[in-house]
Amino acid sequence: MARRIFNFENPDRFVAGTIGQPGNRAFYLQARDGSRIVSVLVEKVQVELLAERLHQLLAEVRARGAGVPEEPVASDIDTAALDEPLNEAFRAGTMAIIWDGDGESIFVEVRAMSEDEQSESFEAESEAEDLEAEDVEAEDDTSDVVRIHLQPSRALAFAKQALDVVASGRPPCPFCGQPLNPEGHICARRNGFMH
Repeated sequence: MARRIFNFENPDRFVAGTIGQPGNRAFYLQARDGSRIVSVLVEKVQVELLAERLHQLLAEVRARGAGVPEEPVASDIDTAALDEPLNEAFRAGTMAIIWDGDGESIFVEVRAMSEDEQSESFEAESEAEDLEAEDVEAEDDTSDVVRIHLQPSRALAFAKQALDVVASGRPPCPFCGQPLNPEGHICARRNGFMH
């Protein structure tokens, strides 16, 4: 199958969203420009790390003198549901964040999970560690890719919205920090008693 590259230059919309109930949600990154919509299936930890790393990168370049705002503009934060139809383009493998110093903007790149990664058992933590700046042009890479070019204020708004989506799930157990289901859970900190 031929490689698909989806480029979005300051799209109308770039959001993280979910389908399903807390505890059983599927997470997506979605970009829309006009009538063109691309949705990528991601892990919760990938959304959280992407948002956190965007904050870190923008704070670093702000400290170096770039014209980056400290907080997103409230009107830029998109709280609407994901656009439909929700057709998954691919499942995310690695992600990269690149700062364009000349244009003072951000590139977010999401690559499809490779066939090797799909054949192995999926561990979200190891995939999330791949979230780092890397060369966006790998010569032998044939995986699908989504590239989103954003202004810093839009990147901050995305990061805020993404962290809100992650936090809207199940509350953490006050003893062990694991997510609490409505029926409770067996808590290791309470010697196996239900909480």
